Amino acid sequence: MSEPGLLYEKRDGIAYITFNRPQVRNAMSPEVFCRLADAWQDYAVDDSLRVAIITGAGDRAFTAGADLGTFIPLLSGARQPEDEWDRRLLKDNQISDGAILRGEATLYKPIIAAINGFCLGGGTELIQATDLRIAADHATFALTEVIRGFMPAGGSTVRLPRQIPYCKAMEILLLGERMNAQEAYRIGLVNEVVPADQVMPRAEELARKIAANGPVAVRKIKETVLRSLSVSFEEGFRIEQENAGMVLKTEDAQEGPRAFMEKRQPKYVGR
Repeated sequence: MSEPGLLYEKRDGIAYITFNRPQVRNAMSPEVFCRLADAWQDYAVDDSLRVAIITGAGDRAFTAGADLGTFIPLLSGARQPEDEWDRRLLKDNQISDGAILRGEATLYKPIIAAINGFCLGGGTELIQATDLRIAADHATFALTEVIRGFMPAGGSTVRLPRQIPYCKAMEILLLGERMNAQEAYRIGLVNEVVPADQVMPRAEELARKIAANGPVAVRKIKETVLRSLSVSFEEGFRIEQENAGMVLKTEDAQEGPRAFMEKRQPKYVGR
């Protein structure tokens, strides 16, 4: 029996999500889309998980995006469904959006992308749904869809101009050309560029720091930021005040200052 195309593991409060098709640069097949959507759903509701790291098996690719031999032909009708994954994907059009956290599939828990190698097409789209991004010094990025005759529809035309300068976003979207890790860092698409063997250690270091913070506060910070992106300042401040008030009523908001006064590490319980 072959290994799954996507691995989902839980260790010490961290969810590890790994694209597991290194032989095809971790391209996202219908199976991978289904498993990824399931993983995000489980991560969202498991209170023991504080932060997620998403990465790719091997050192050649994070993911080269949607599998042009299986996923795209299935959606276009050029290929008929062959297994349970194909049929499930065609039956539920929310799976694709759920996998790349697009539209209603908003997730308020933090996600770290550990990018080791090619991050193309759907890979570059997916990292825009993450919060912190660590790239290997040999990583490359691109939205190549326009070269193949279709448009990136995983959220990039909406997210990218909000995350980096408009003209750079349009350059990436309209040309479809590849960009190296240093350029991705320069324009603010990734947080850090590190040697390849330091990508996962650095991602885990950041994950542990986030996991040590108040989990309700962490989630409400991300929720406030995402909900405020497309509203007025006044509405954004209202959302901020509402969420801040909710956090102040938690046990963790009492534990943090108490631990500081007692000169010890806080023991947060997530409520």
